[in-house]
Amino acid sequence: MNFPKDKQLWLDNIQEISNQTIIQVLGIEFIDIDNEHIELQMPITDAVRQPYGMLHGGASMVLAETAASAHASWGVDLTKKVPVAIEINGSHLRSAADGHVRAVGKIMRWSSSLVVHTVEIIHLESGNLLSIARITNYYKKLQSAAND
Repeated sequence: MNFPKDKQLWLDNIQEISNQTIIQVLGIEFIDIDNEHIELQMPITDAVRQPYGMLHGGASMVLAETAASAHASWGVDLTKKVPVAIEINGSHLRSAADGHVRAVGKIMRWSSSLVVHTVEIIHLESGNLLSIARITNYYKKLQSAAND
């Protein structure tokens, strides 16, 4: 599978293949992408709250990893290699209990085998930075591409 580099077509395709995955379950939407950044949005619902009513840090990390891994596929021939996250770390700076969060991912370093992103999780209603994460994706060669 190879995603087009046309922005809207790419956004539509990735949203479609995310059906019946954790992305759909958590209500994550792909908002914007270009060579330098990606933006995703997620509502704060019961599905992403921890027992005390606040946004679960694990849900924030799912959002961050989804942003970085999706951006790592932008412009890549996915019939030859796919990005797989090999490292994530995050700091939770503030909490939120309702509204929406936006993940804004930016490239720190991109090579032929690795890409490192920083992803900020921002509460849309307040503008507060809730979490910041760093994610490293490794480009795993697909078996069929290894035989080419």
